[in-house]
Amino acid sequence: MRFAETGFNLEIDLTRGNIEKIATNSRDTELYLGGLGTNAKILWDRVPPEVEAFSPENLLIFGAGLLCGTPATGCNRTIVTTISPQTKLMAFSMMGGFWAPELKYAGYDKLVLSGKSEKLVYLYIHNDSVEICDASHLKGKGSIETATLLKKELNQPKAQVAAIGMAGENRVYYASIEQGRSSASRGGIGAVMGDKGVKAIVVRGTMDINIAKPLEYMELCNGVLEYIKYREDHPIPGVMPILAGLGSPQEMKVHDEKWHTENFMWGNSRTRRKDFWTKEIEKEWTDTMVNARTRLISCFNCPMECGATLSLPGLPTYMMKCFTKLTYTMGAFSDLDFGLRIAQKATEYGLDGFSAPQVMAFALELLENDILTDDDFPDMPADNEGRFYYLLDKIVRREGIGDILADGTHWAAKKIGKGASKYAHNNIKKHEQLPLKLSMLNPIYFLMYATGEKMNITQIEGQFPQAPFPKKEHREKFCEDWIQVPHEKFKQYFIDWELRGENSIPFYPNVEMTCDIVDWQEMMHYIDDALGQCAGLSSFPLKPPYHIHNYPKFIEAGAGIDMDEEKLTRAAKRYRTLVRAINIRRGMRRKDEKPPANHWKKRFPELEEKLLDGYYKLKGWNDEGIPTKETLDELGLDFVGKDFLARGILKEDESLSGKACTKGQDIVEEKENKSGGPGS
Repeated sequence: MRFAETGFNLEIDLTRGNIEKIATNSRDTELYLGGLGTNAKILWDRVPPEVEAFSPENLLIFGAGLLCGTPATGCNRTIVTTISPQTKLMAFSMMGGFWAPELKYAGYDKLVLSGKSEKLVYLYIHNDSVEICDASHLKGKGSIETATLLKKELNQPKAQVAAIGMAGENRVYYASIEQGRSSASRGGIGAVMGDKGVKAIVVRGTMDINIAKPLEYMELCNGVLEYIKYREDHPIPGVMPILAGLGSPQEMKVHDEKWHTENFMWGNSRTRRKDFWTKEIEKEWTDTMVNARTRLISCFNCPMECGATLSLPGLPTYMMKCFTKLTYTMGAFSDLDFGLRIAQKATEYGLDGFSAPQVMAFALELLENDILTDDDFPDMPADNEGRFYYLLDKIVRREGIGDILADGTHWAAKKIGKGASKYAHNNIKKHEQLPLKLSMLNPIYFLMYATGEKMNITQIEGQFPQAPFPKKEHREKFCEDWIQVPHEKFKQYFIDWELRGENSIPFYPNVEMTCDIVDWQEMMHYIDDALGQCAGLSSFPLKPPYHIHNYPKFIEAGAGIDMDEEKLTRAAKRYRTLVRAINIRRGMRRKDEKPPANHWKKRFPELEEKLLDGYYKLKGWNDEGIPTKETLDELGLDFVGKDFLARGILKEDESLSGKACTKGQDIVEEKENKSGGPGS
């Protein structure tokens, strides 16, 4: 008997219409844990680097985390994995809500889609009954509208629906998959779903999940709830209580937007409005949010209530996702009412709320600088807000200039030419990032930006404070009950960190410390993504209820896998390295690992190179960022090493500090120059 997981994947070949229930190998769960880990193993095994994003051979994998659907608080993430049309690398995006637990209750740990349907279809999964259904009547419908229609059509009000909008149907490179209370947005995953001809996936499950040690597991779950309550009753000075909401979801609860609006960059990530947040603006924005917000909501089995449903006059109710509360507002130099209204339409279209407004602001900046002309925008309204609605419609329909902008700023700039690339300034690995610009280089954030495979900094940070507390006694006090650290040295790193002086940014934390901190933070996120745990209760907040010391107990009691901290750390390193290997095999190299050039005003090139050198060494990668043969063999990834040797990516005599062949990257650049973009 399998515990925590079902032991089965559902595989659907959309070209042939073939549906199979495949038994999985429990050994893979021990090695890769589940969720992201086993998703990566499937992608490595079955999608070679020659396969493009919009190829029938590309896979679209919906993986429920190992502990999804169990009583573990906040464990509800679906990890959606594919090859990105935007970056040409592995994309993996997490969505919360109820979809992953429902898939588990239907009897499956993953849904693996291959091939392409000749016509638009939706999938209906109801336990052992799986159907491929005609979706021609849903063409052009919004993602939320589609979910509502299908629940009614199937008479399944409790079903969970993941759907794309028009952006996904038309393969916009930053199209999302929307799922009621959450979305998988990064990397153009919705475009791949649209390319495969799938409008929606409806899941209804009524089966049970087995737990290896139920009593022990429930005690662990109750311990998490007790810790959350303790933190609520005993707040840490300067640290937000867990239930107050953390990260960008807190936008639904918090009305004071002084920090975001005065520190983040408006327009095409260019303009900082230092004195924007006045008492008049605060009142106007607070009234707008209070009147629009109908209620705060949670995902499956979670007490956080970090999401909100919004109802604006004349518009359908929708779930505001992540930082989108401000992205459209700031992109258009507008007000919150506009931002919330256009976000509703963009959600129905199914668009990444980070990328879409940046692309539109980028287009208007090109117009202002005569790189694009009025002829490129026929019949565009004169008012600022009207122009954003105009561009939104053009992009999702791929009409006129929208067809170029639909590929994102990197690829659009290459097609437009005439110096447009310098305006696509906020990219990393060909992907638009959060519009934040800072003054002094931060070594921790440099490494997270540079080496992160998720293409989103907020999905790597969290465990270590973002800045030192002003007084040493406060830092010492903070460390007294900091039980989450994997090693005592992290406490000393923080205690010695100062706002000014010798032990301050950018030369403190030093290279070794910075590498340790980033490695810890990244490891916790990767564990979350394998288990299906919301980062808001684990890897993202300071002093979270889940950490490296109790996670092994959850895995052992829940999944019945013999686990301790060393084995868990090793497993996370194994599948994190496999994700790296997939991207290396697709051409990624050291030269790609650079944050946007203007992200910090004060840069330190020599220090940045030392940081990369140190981190690569810590990870067991060579000078090009390629995992060495020794590292791969040590992690049981010898099959990767053999592949790298056969392709010339590694050489037989290469040591940890040796240089690797860069042939793969040359091939990728050649494809870019010839085609103008992936999947074209």
